[in-house]
Amino acid sequence: MRKSDAVKKHIAHLALAAGLAASVALYAIAPQLDDYAVNILMLAGINIILAVSLNLVNGHTGQFSLGHAGFMAAGAYTSSIITLSLAPVLASAPAWQAQVAFFAALLAGGLFASFCGFLVGVPSLRLRGDYLAIVTLGFGEIIRVVIQNTDALGGARGLEGIPPYTNLLWTFGIATVAIYVVASLVNSTYGRGFISVRDDEIAAEAMGINTTKYKVAAFVIGAFFAGLAGGLYAHFISYIAPEGFNFLKSVDVVVMVILGGMGSTPGVAAAAVLLTLMNELLRDFEQYRMIVFALLLIVLMIVRPQGLLGNFQRRKRKAPQP
Repeated sequence: MRKSDAVKKHIAHLALAAGLAASVALYAIAPQLDDYAVNILMLAGINIILAVSLNLVNGHTGQFSLGHAGFMAAGAYTSSIITLSLAPVLASAPAWQAQVAFFAALLAGGLFASFCGFLVGVPSLRLRGDYLAIVTLGFGEIIRVVIQNTDALGGARGLEGIPPYTNLLWTFGIATVAIYVVASLVNSTYGRGFISVRDDEIAAEAMGINTTKYKVAAFVIGAFFAGLAGGLYAHFISYIAPEGFNFLKSVDVVVMVILGGMGSTPGVAAAAVLLTLMNELLRDFEQYRMIVFALLLIVLMIVRPQGLLGNFQRRKRKAPQP
């Protein structure tokens, strides 16, 4: 291992520790915050997970997915069904047992979402660009319609009474892990394969890189974290319905990735927080909120077409000029 790589790895470990410590601090001061501030922080953390996970597919690997809400729905409903079925037992159990069960439910939701990502990734390997976007969009709609017509999942009326297990520790702890995993992955020797697929897939194949493996891995890993975000979201608002995971939700996450900068993990995380705050600040302009929101996005994209931090990581990768 080169000395520079060892330093980067050490810095990544320090950042992970700092992020987890900040999550614990947020959880500790949560009782002193009003419910509105906590709700905004929760939504910001969930959006960070969604944006960072989609950035692995759209930004780092160069694919174009419009079905991220489908993976989120898969994780949300899977984890919710598990915790609802265990609710009678957990009602009289110690709090730590309920949290362990919640963690297991989150993992189950993430694994099922990653399985869905595998099902999407494998048949779509021969597709690129707009064609891949249409396939992923279709998958997201299939998930939503299936849920809407399944009575066991609540159908169109949705699932209610979901235990409110999500807190700031879970939300920002998982957001920190998501950022660490994606950033460490793409900056590793193995992760360079994702970048090569994005830059020139044909040249990567000519060099012997298994582009199929990297495409599927991107979908599976991205879907896993989207499933975790869905589970956190469901156990935060205690109610989910199929319409909460429609095409517009996928577009929201895509906007975060584009605004933050394709392929920039810090950028998309910052954009997720920014768009969450913008959405709340514009609530006073209810009639014109979407117009103002769209205009602000247009201005930002004109001023920074590469995104907020779109050239941040690429600039670090350039060799020093003599």
